Amino acid sequence: MAASAIEACCRYVMMGRMLPQTFQTVHGEATLRLATRQDIETLIELNRTCFPLMNEENVVWNRGQLLNHQRLFPEGQIVVEIAGKLVGAVASLIVDLGVDHYRVHTYAGITDGGFFHNHDPQGDTLYGADVYVHPELRRAGIAHQLYEARRSLCRRLNLRRILAGGRIDGYSDHAAQLTPEEYVEKVETGELRDSVLGFQLHEGFVVRGVLRNYIRDPRSRNCATLIEWLNPDFRPHADTSTSKVRVAAVQYRVRGISSFEEFAEQIEYFVQTACDYRADFVLFPEFVTVQLLSQASLRNLSSVEGIERLSKMTDQVLELFSNLAKSYGLHIVAGTHPMPQPDGSLFNVCPLVMPDGRIEFQPKLHITPSERRYWGIRGGDSLRVFQTTKAKVGILVCYDSEFPEAARHLADEGVEIIFVPYCTDDRQGYSRVRYCCQARAIENQVYVATAGIVGNLPSVAAMDIHYGRAAFFTPSDFEFARDGIQAEADSNVEMLLVSDLDINDLYRSRSAGSVRPRFDRRNDLFEFRAKFTQKQELLEHAAPFDPVSDEAPEP
Repeated sequence: MAASAIEACCRYVMMGRMLPQTFQTVHGEATLRLATRQDIETLIELNRTCFPLMNEENVVWNRGQLLNHQRLFPEGQIVVEIAGKLVGAVASLIVDLGVDHYRVHTYAGITDGGFFHNHDPQGDTLYGADVYVHPELRRAGIAHQLYEARRSLCRRLNLRRILAGGRIDGYSDHAAQLTPEEYVEKVETGELRDSVLGFQLHEGFVVRGVLRNYIRDPRSRNCATLIEWLNPDFRPHADTSTSKVRVAAVQYRVRGISSFEEFAEQIEYFVQTACDYRADFVLFPEFVTVQLLSQASLRNLSSVEGIERLSKMTDQVLELFSNLAKSYGLHIVAGTHPMPQPDGSLFNVCPLVMPDGRIEFQPKLHITPSERRYWGIRGGDSLRVFQTTKAKVGILVCYDSEFPEAARHLADEGVEIIFVPYCTDDRQGYSRVRYCCQARAIENQVYVATAGIVGNLPSVAAMDIHYGRAAFFTPSDFEFARDGIQAEADSNVEMLLVSDLDINDLYRSRSAGSVRPRFDRRNDLFEFRAKFTQKQELLEHAAPFDPVSDEAPEP
């Protein structure tokens, strides 16, 4: 085990010795302790009781989120109990904010949609996701003890700071006369009173800025203060981290092959080459596996017969990409492959393969008329965010990139890089994807990496000609290339495009750029709300193949 991991484990053991603790209140003796699974239903109800308006906005905790908090960072989930009844709680996670500690962010983005998948034990900042006390027991010192427990945790883990987005609970009463910044300044000087901000200032927190569009909260008009408590006992340590992510995009030329092994050799060549260039991610195009239908035994099938035969190769395809990711130690965005669903329909699915061989899936949402007509493919219903060791990423498959709502949802959830595997037959189709991808990068201030198929497959129905030009698009500001294009391949030539994407540049641009389209949105005029359920759909077709375990995935 690495020294840093051992140190983190020792930190957690130390914290375990500190709790439970007791303290006195006017309501009797109270106990501070770590939350357990048995507390979850009570915590859900307590959270709803404490925030009735936010309950209406559906931004309170659910069971899946609380289970994840305890699984990922149990030491950060602390409750207060009086006479066997839970009366208060805090939820926290550790994050790494890079060089811009006060970068603008959203609640969903910093907490990974409330699920804490981005909890980073090697980070330097304890982030306060929530603190709440039963309305009937407030002003009894319970919140102070919860804040003190959080400060104690910060000290014992030798973290640099506590950071949080604080609700400005009384702002809605003054929004017609004051900007959020003016309101906060008046609370700081004592001209106005705000129950939440006033308490946080009393607890030693300092306001570092205002976060607009932070969370759906009518009382705060969706705004929050960015508050900080610096750990006076913090001991600096050597920082060897980097914010650069190296991405390789495969401009893949399809041609006739004689066997699956020949296909596998071509795929491995690009994975190995990306590894030689020390890439963190390698991106393949949409429908990269359709090349398998050019084998002699599968040629000249009808489009429906061909896609059905291809879908039956799912396990073999997934095993190939899983083994390659483990062998070469990088992330593979494995283009797309048609995958069967329990109802007999097909999804066009992009596998994201982790360096340990685990596979996550993103189905294509928007299906083109030709996909429906030739193959009968159906659109998926989930848009996922993937927290990797290098960046928070999302995937929009080809046509999905032409719908700004999809990219906006990913950006609001904190995605830093959007991968777009595509397959277009002519220059018009390519141009739609290319210019929409550049627009998505500019309007959401994210990186967009694209890769398309080139070459011809005359013997495969609906896959005869192709036009592609891989590229990496950036926001358009001083930190980036002058034209917002980090790198772009020559058109219709097989090649590997490699470039470094600096994540810190994104956050500098978002917080202090020439323009800030992510955070200057007029939410008073336009409202965006995604309709995805908390439970992402399970791709049942992946169950037979699990690269980590012999057992089928747990639903």
